[in-house]
Amino acid sequence: MRTKICDLLGIEHPIFQGGMAWVADGRLAASVSDAGGLGIIGAGNAPPEIVQNEIRRARQLTPRPFGVNIYYLSPHVDRLIDLVVEEQVSVVTTGAGNPGKHLGRLKGAGIKVFPVVASVALARRLERAGADGLIAEGMECGGHVGEITTMALVPQVVDAVSIPVVAAGGIADGRGLIAALALGAVGVQIGTRFVCCRECGVHPNYQKAVVKARDRDTLVTGFPGHFVRVLKNRMARQYLQMAAEGRSQADLEAFGTGRLKKAAVDGDVVNGSVMAGQIAGLIREVLPAREIIENIMTEADQVMGSLKSL
Repeated sequence: MRTKICDLLGIEHPIFQGGMAWVADGRLAASVSDAGGLGIIGAGNAPPEIVQNEIRRARQLTPRPFGVNIYYLSPHVDRLIDLVVEEQVSVVTTGAGNPGKHLGRLKGAGIKVFPVVASVALARRLERAGADGLIAEGMECGGHVGEITTMALVPQVVDAVSIPVVAAGGIADGRGLIAALALGAVGVQIGTRFVCCRECGVHPNYQKAVVKARDRDTLVTGFPGHFVRVLKNRMARQYLQMAAEGRSQADLEAFGTGRLKKAAVDGDVVNGSVMAGQIAGLIREVLPAREIIENIMTEADQVMGSLKSL
């Protein structure tokens, strides 16, 4: 099963791995790319030298294309743009902001740019600015979320632009891939499923928490413009209690600072922020990246066959 995104980016399967901060390192990205998808290193708030190490690590592990996700709330955005240009990264995805001012430089360096969008208005703006494609991400996803579901957002973005659209949010298997293609997307971006990947460097406690999660085990913390989906735990409940008490945005930000690292790196899934999507309830085991992708593609073929019989 190939779509136009495969030919555009030189990948075998129309599957992006989400660029998750503190989770998506060079080894994970290389493993996904080696299995035929597009692995993506999550820069998050990391300094450029850390991201550079992960880029070079991935390059040592795979000859295939991979990308870097640049988080626009990071204080290092401009230096990261310099870095991906210098390192000749194949693809850049962006999140939590508008990368319009950097699109010209990235594209001039031959880098394909796929910003994450959560609205039709931003999708249209970024198409005009020169984005090569878009990742339409619904609020089912883990981490930073918008206000529209994947089922509602994807077809509206597809209808609004002429560039390729990748669907994200609430997708973890072949059924999700086929559903996304039916909505007009040319591929999918998958995050939470790849958290539970053997090559993922996240703390085992984080993976266990995702595997243990069920359909109603996530909630949304944060404030307008900065909502974040996480698994329910003590930290999340304390955060919501503080918000209900009317604590200031500054207090809430201070309380949440460093919580993702606490969970992903230190393994404290009680007091840390365990970012995961609503699809976590579908994940039952930790598997190698290649097996995850093979399972998705096999199931997608089976679903296509079943639909033809209707």
